[in-house]
Amino acid sequence: MKRTLIGGFVMLGGLFITMSMIIAGAIYAPHMTSWSGKSKLWYAVFGGRQYGDETVDSLFLGFPFILGVILTIGGLVILCFEYYETIEKKG
Repeated sequence: MKRTLIGGFVMLGGLFITMSMIIAGAIYAPHMTSWSGKSKLWYAVFGGRQYGDETVDSLFLGFPFILGVILTIGGLVILCFEYYETIEKKG
């Protein structure tokens, strides 16, 4: 039970971080004047390379976004292990 709670909180914390970065990028994306790549949202979150004197118009939130994804996956793995452990005890 204790590991289930830990896994749940880790996963929810990771989801909160990841979704916060996506929402921040979605709010900021309409105000960007230039970007490179296919997605304006992706560029707003991760940024890009600076060419010459061009200013990079991005939030550079790539590290917290990746950290949130890692925490979400880690919490989900903990929950899956706990789920299969309870199935093994019953069977």
